[in-house]
Amino acid sequence: MPLADLTFHRWRALDHHAANRHAHEAARKVGGRVVEVRTVTHLGAAFHSAVIDQGGRQFALVPGGDVTVGFDLDRWQPTPEQLESYQTETLAGGFGFATDLRDHLAEVLSPLRTVTVPTVLVALEPEAFTTAFANMPALLAERGLRLSSPDEWEHACAAGAGTLFRWGDQCPLDRSPYEAPDGPQRQRNVLGLRIAYDTYQAELTSDPSAVHGGDGGEAECGGYGTLVTWLALATANRNPAMSEFLHGDDGESMYEDFSARPVLDLN
Repeated sequence: MPLADLTFHRWRALDHHAANRHAHEAARKVGGRVVEVRTVTHLGAAFHSAVIDQGGRQFALVPGGDVTVGFDLDRWQPTPEQLESYQTETLAGGFGFATDLRDHLAEVLSPLRTVTVPTVLVALEPEAFTTAFANMPALLAERGLRLSSPDEWEHACAAGAGTLFRWGDQCPLDRSPYEAPDGPQRQRNVLGLRIAYDTYQAELTSDPSAVHGGDGGEAECGGYGTLVTWLALATANRNPAMSEFLHGDDGESMYEDFSARPVLDLN
């Protein structure tokens, strides 16, 4: 099977030898080298992750095709502890959030959907902005890179997991992400990406209306409540309020506080 036909679903069915072969083919396409191909358990089965070095930056091979992204609110059931956090911390704070937790999630999470994304290499680490958002695409293009799309970002973060967070539906509610240096957000995802790990971070994508992986510390600093603070790291959270602020006049000087996750195409 040529690399052009590699999809996420086919990748999950490969044995280690075949995955290693595809990783080396991808590395040759971009003039890079394979750093590692490892096999772990993910979604109840063996899953391979491949890391490729190109030009001194490390990338994860992220197979695409038709994939499911977004969040299924109809399937999700909040725990009593999550509801209590939202009601006693967030609603009691009078911040203007929706009275019903599901209504709040519907406002900030992208809906469940099937999309088609290419097989690409995605940077293991985000890259800090050094200029205004409008200049980033051209600067990345000079290096053969581009911004990820929101669909690509969500797919790379979740790697097929349909849970609220990339690690599951639950989060520690006795402390915020900032107060949990040993929390699940600090572990790299199954593809090796350091992603959705710090609420003070925020990654911009090719869509100005989507900010992923954090809210720039808004919920933490604003005291919005523990659950809402963790929700800034939810895979499908596009942080619409932060995006609206960032792309307004008041946010023009804040780009150095944000980052992007470069994508290297394989075509």
